[in-house]
Amino acid sequence: MNEHVKNVALETTDLSRRSFLVGTAATGLVLGYAGVPGIDSAAAAVPASFEPSVWYAISPDGLVTVTCGKADMGQHIASTMAQIVCEELGAKWSDMRVALASNDPKFNDPVLGAQITGGSWSTMMNFDAMSRAGAAGRMALTEGAAAAMGVPASELVVRDSMIVHPKSKKQMSFAEIVKSGKATKTFTPDELKAIKLKTPDQYTMIGVSVPQLDIPSKTNGTAKYGIDVMLPGMAYGAVVTPPVRFGATVKLVDDSGAKKVPGFIKAVTLDDKTGTTSGWVVAVASTYANAKKAAQALKIAYDGGPNAKLSSQSLLDEAMRLQKLEDSGQFFVKDGDPNAAFGSAAKVLEAEYTTSINIHAPLEPMNATAEFKGDILHIYSGNQFATRSGAIAAGAAGIDPKFVVMHQMWLGGGFGRRLDADMMIPAVQAAKAVGKPVKVIYTRENDMTMDFSRPLTYQKVKAGVDGDGKLIAISHDVVSAWPTARWGIPDFLTPSVDKKGPLDSFTVNGADFFYTVPNHYVRAIKNELAHNATPSGQLRSVAPGWTFWAVESMIDEIAAAAGKDPAQFRISLLDGAGKNDGGAQRLRNTLLAAMGLSGYGTKQLPKGEGMGVACVSSQERATASWTACVAHVAVAPSGAVTVKKLTVATDVGTQVHPDNIRAQVEGAALWGLSLAMYEKATLKDGGIEQTNFDSYTPLRMSQTPEVAVAVIANGEKATGVGEPAVTVVAPAIGNAIFNASGARVRALPITAEAVKASMKA
Repeated sequence: MNEHVKNVALETTDLSRRSFLVGTAATGLVLGYAGVPGIDSAAAAVPASFEPSVWYAISPDGLVTVTCGKADMGQHIASTMAQIVCEELGAKWSDMRVALASNDPKFNDPVLGAQITGGSWSTMMNFDAMSRAGAAGRMALTEGAAAAMGVPASELVVRDSMIVHPKSKKQMSFAEIVKSGKATKTFTPDELKAIKLKTPDQYTMIGVSVPQLDIPSKTNGTAKYGIDVMLPGMAYGAVVTPPVRFGATVKLVDDSGAKKVPGFIKAVTLDDKTGTTSGWVVAVASTYANAKKAAQALKIAYDGGPNAKLSSQSLLDEAMRLQKLEDSGQFFVKDGDPNAAFGSAAKVLEAEYTTSINIHAPLEPMNATAEFKGDILHIYSGNQFATRSGAIAAGAAGIDPKFVVMHQMWLGGGFGRRLDADMMIPAVQAAKAVGKPVKVIYTRENDMTMDFSRPLTYQKVKAGVDGDGKLIAISHDVVSAWPTARWGIPDFLTPSVDKKGPLDSFTVNGADFFYTVPNHYVRAIKNELAHNATPSGQLRSVAPGWTFWAVESMIDEIAAAAGKDPAQFRISLLDGAGKNDGGAQRLRNTLLAAMGLSGYGTKQLPKGEGMGVACVSSQERATASWTACVAHVAVAPSGAVTVKKLTVATDVGTQVHPDNIRAQVEGAALWGLSLAMYEKATLKDGGIEQTNFDSYTPLRMSQTPEVAVAVIANGEKATGVGEPAVTVVAPAIGNAIFNASGARVRALPITAEAVKASMKA
């Protein structure tokens, strides 16, 4: 990740670029901005509230509302932010509440990170700054209570939303202090930096599995998702998408059949200057059912465009062609001289690894509701990248982004899908065309065929070992569409080490592993054909989902060729030399923990069964989460694979909510299993063939194995847990298949046919 993105998205301790204002009057969560026509900020004010920072406020009744600048899609990140604040603030958990941030510029906070939710960044990016915000609030309340009671602040004790003076028995609640108006202390950035935070042994909230604050509203129906939005006078839009994923244009729309549908209003052909969609038409009607009927009645003629004849095979063929070109791509890692080392190696291995197109398919369909109020565009939707989404909506409307107000909703699943804002474009343009609010809801078929998918990838790995079986060189070429480059945000690209220009590091992260290998090249190659035909996005785990498939599979192949146990071989490579200092040891510890919990190497398995290992540092080196897996599989003579158990160990540094961490790791492991064994989308004639869950088949409950999780909480900086276990499962399963049957698989998803063919070979 380049320096700018580190500064904006990752740093949590640099507080010099903004000041937390402690003691200012709160205005509550205002879905609009001061100075923008049509927005009445005062109407949303919460008089007499105490707002220690823009991220939380304490009302006169003592309730503490934490505003979460991250998308909450079931991972409970809003509750996590509240728990971090609560620890240092000294509030009672039953007094805590959560709200979701809008795209108000006040929430564009470089300290707490951009309003982007991905990369398993949220807790690690926010822990320190939210802790300091909580501590600053506690200190301001304490000084206010001291002034009100006439006692020294140093003699006061804060606990459970109460401030107590033990000597005199005087006490005040947070509510009483807020009402008194005595909390007026402000903190400079330097003072915030100087605050001494609690040490892990002093925690009373962090590390406790408290009730998640969002669960009651989600179970009683009061939590509002994007699909729940209802506005007065609202119409509905159903999209008609072309047979080609991208590049088609609409030549003719015959709406004569749609006009026969009751409530039909208009067919709107999208004119998308943002380049997010192409060839889309929206049927607008009074109800969603009628909008769908009208959409089905439209007769549309298309020009299929330049990608109309492409297939998965043609994308793979192009990837293989590009990899063979010596001057293609840019270098992400360039250490030593692998080519020279191969010349002197005792043994050289080469392998090709592939992954297919994969689809997000969150259960809440993509949706957005758009309403123009004068010059202001209001968008209601759940999204993972508020800044970019607001710009996309503005581009669709042809207005300045400052005139877009985004109302963040709870997300019924995201997994990276809602980093994109395509659903906003038909809603915006339809609302503009018909002059009333419009809610657009995708069908499952719309979402699957127009998903910003995980790209098809092709990887070529070459490795050399010396006469002692020591790994001396690896070269690794990664060919794919470049999802992050598609965003058009230069600061999210990374300068190449060979100075050939920027590359998309989110296609090669993970290939810069923590093993000590003196000669190591990683080349990132953009498959322009795939980039244009299958606009790709970030799917849960991003690049490490494919790079570690190649790396951890090849490490096993090398170990087998050298006659060494693959787990012990990894341990020997994790020596922490040079730039791998610290990280390698933490990764080694997770591998040892997974081995111990699973009983790896200590039990005799039946014929046809085997265990395989893998260990990863997902997501990026700068934000690594140390995770290892032991997979236990059974392989039938037919090649059919049964995954019996997955044992995952992860080093989380500081664990905020133990139950939530385990749930995240279990869910990530099962997602990784689904990608490894069951999920595959294919391109034919420029379009995605799979349209629903009958043809795109994620893991079913009946296919779920036992999952054992070991969490290492060592008091280090908190790491992310939402994605790393996704990346470690596939190679662990592939390696277990080899140990069970001798079959070496190199393509995802793993099929019985591929296993059987390899067994015969």
